[in-house]
Amino acid sequence: RHPLATFFHLFFRVSAIVTYLFCDWFSNSFVACFVTILLLLSFDFWSVKNVTGRLLVGLRWWNQIDEDGKSHWMFEAKRVPTMAASTEAEARIFWLGLIICPVIWTMFFFSTLFSLKLKWLALVIAGISLQTANLYGYIHCKLGGPKTISRVTSRLFGTTDVPKRQSRRISEDGTEEHGK
Repeated sequence: RHPLATFFHLFFRVSAIVTYLFCDWFSNSFVACFVTILLLLSFDFWSVKNVTGRLLVGLRWWNQIDEDGKSHWMFEAKRVPTMAASTEAEARIFWLGLIICPVIWTMFFFSTLFSLKLKWLALVIAGISLQTANLYGYIHCKLGGPKTISRVTSRLFGTTDVPKRQSRRISEDGTEEHGK
């Protein structure tokens, strides 16, 4: 069980959304609101990417730059034979938070755009970007990296699987890494 990780997984996300909705009521300073929300979004991005994803669902992703300067995205999935009921609940909370929050920030985008509150647009785009980056990384981890995603999409759309170079490594602690 990881109640503290579950709390912080939702705390930063919900705090950023609530602060965005009610910041004008508590402060007249646009800069203070902007910085506060951006810090909450950054804390959320870091905690989800580095802590809660690993603890709640056993997934992790990162970017690695080799000696040639090429970027390699690494996706790691910990092999867990069985999950307890409490772990299933935590995993459900993790995925719901990961999926619902980008949808909410997308609604904020259209609301901001149509209400012509363009000064908030940069913040909303930052929220969408950070939330979607985590969602994208964890979907890659869950599905097993780019090769598996290519197979899934080819089945859905009836296209042939495009071969991609992918390395797979299983470390001594039972984690499986996928890289492009």
